Amino acid sequence: MDNTTQTDIIQDQEILRAQAHEHAQARKWQEAIQVFTRLLEIDQADEESALGLALAMDKVGRYEKMYEVAQLVIERNPSSAQGLAYKARALQKLERISEATIANDQALLLDTHLALAWLNRSGLQILQQRFPEALRSALHAIELDTDDARAWINKGMALLNLNHLLEALAAIEQGLTFEPDYLFALQMKAEILRRLARMQEVVTTMRQALELVPEDVVSLSIMAQALRALGEHEPLQQITGELVRLTPDDLLAWEMHMRALRGLGRFEEAAEAIEHVLELDPHNVRFWTIKADTLYRLGRYRESARIANHAMQVDVDYRPAQRLHEKAVRMMYQHKEKRK
Repeated sequence: MDNTTQTDIIQDQEILRAQAHEHAQARKWQEAIQVFTRLLEIDQADEESALGLALAMDKVGRYEKMYEVAQLVIERNPSSAQGLAYKARALQKLERISEATIANDQALLLDTHLALAWLNRSGLQILQQRFPEALRSALHAIELDTDDARAWINKGMALLNLNHLLEALAAIEQGLTFEPDYLFALQMKAEILRRLARMQEVVTTMRQALELVPEDVVSLSIMAQALRALGEHEPLQQITGELVRLTPDDLLAWEMHMRALRGLGRFEEAAEAIEHVLELDPHNVRFWTIKADTLYRLGRYRESARIANHAMQVDVDYRPAQRLHEKAVRMMYQHKEKRK
């Protein structure tokens, strides 16, 4: 290869490297993956590009590929602390916790000031429910890299599990200043707000999450619970309608959908929804009683009495079912007298 050709290749690499870092800076991870991959096609021994590719894979949740890239780095450079830390992170996300712990400990032996390794350690400690240690590790990660949203989120999760809700909320919000579109962080923020009974803020936060991923089941579920607490039946039935479409075997989704329809006075549709609820939980006296009440509100008193009687067989001491049975029987006979 002549000097001119070699110079051209180096120039091409530098141009591509600049593009890759621009994409990463702009959080355009798919574009960054493409350029880092191209750089590795030119030079498989390019450790900087491999580590950049591992970071981008982490950001888009491609953990199997991230693991493969980290392994390549380690094969070429066994003393790469960053390579071991990325391997540990991939293994953690793949739920291979013991292997992740070993790889991360190796990374910290090589570099005790590696922020990613302290981030990993805090995440692993959270999974192991060692929350005081997780908090200390997250604080260490923040000291080393103040702008890493993930370290702030881990701090928030540790504090949440230690029941320091306001401090946890502050940490999560700090993380969101660095990554405002961090879906998991938005969900964690909403969960803390829910525990603080700040339901309107939960709704606002989940609207932001659902703009990012409209069919995310976790976000829809949190939104539904907040709307239910607020008694906002119209938006609740829209959200739960999506939930039962996406998760047709989810009992809570069907229950909330049924209750939203009842709250709107749409008892025919509620009667259909309660059938799905009872398919999923056929031995719950409350649901049989709600079915009887729904039929009662539709003026179907004979069916209501029969279902209320069934509820009483499920739990003979359940007073709401007894009262409903009495009401339904009374109305059934009143209508019979009127027809005479």
